[in-house]
Amino acid sequence: MVKLIATDMDGTLLNAAHEVSQENIEAIQYAQSRGVTVTIATGRAFYEANDPIKPTGLKVPYICLNGAEVRDESFDIVHTSSLNHELYQRIRNVLVRENIYYQIYTNFGIYTEDPERDLAIYLDIAKYSGQQPDVEKIRQHINHRIEIGTLKVVNNYDNIESVTGELIMKVLAHDTDLDKIARVKAELSESSNLAVSSSSKGNLEITHIDAQKGLALCAIAEKLGIDMKDTMAIGDNLNDKSMLDRAGIAVAMDNALPELKENATFVTASNEESGVAKAIYRVLGENN
Repeated sequence: MVKLIATDMDGTLLNAAHEVSQENIEAIQYAQSRGVTVTIATGRAFYEANDPIKPTGLKVPYICLNGAEVRDESFDIVHTSSLNHELYQRIRNVLVRENIYYQIYTNFGIYTEDPERDLAIYLDIAKYSGQQPDVEKIRQHINHRIEIGTLKVVNNYDNIESVTGELIMKVLAHDTDLDKIARVKAELSESSNLAVSSSSKGNLEITHIDAQKGLALCAIAEKLGIDMKDTMAIGDNLNDKSMLDRAGIAVAMDNALPELKENATFVTASNEESGVAKAIYRVLGENN
């Protein structure tokens, strides 16, 4: 019986408007009422992941930044994994050489040199998911993040490592040249200390090798005394693969990449059709 469920956010739990449907909310609540732990596993930082969850009233653990940070239901940090100076400089040198835009995710916030490029990343994710995003709504969301200080606009990233207590958790790179992205991914993947995944064809999510959704899911299962055969993971893109590979039941969204669908236990509906809810009801025996 499934006792632990992990769901991705973008392209999975969230629709194109970056909202959680009422059907998904009710399904998670139903799972929790059955004693099942539901955790969100995302490439987002906690301060942006919690934004669309807060209005739902759901209380769940978070696997953030692809596993670089794990928080319990009370939002307390229980695990972190960061990139040291040598690893960050290795990443930076490759991206600068290839003229690829990137953001830096830290435990204090997200740094960008150009908010318009942030918008492009969101639009890129929607494009490769076959969805039509609300551009103005996304732009308002970006401006809100700037206003509250979770998205920090800087001229350059030179001083980030000098801030006391600030840790670089993830680097998110983006470019419309997919051949360039593939070339950089191959080069950075040669490092045994880096995990390189993506949430869209046009981006790269680079973390420490210990920061992977699958590893974080295993750690949560172990802490709860749950066998991995009693876990279910739901996702749509490559940064979800590590947890789908390890979960007892691997669920791919209808809008997921073909390679995830091919290796999934089953394929659920798309994120526009509350596919997460349908997967939860299916494994818990409800015909909703």
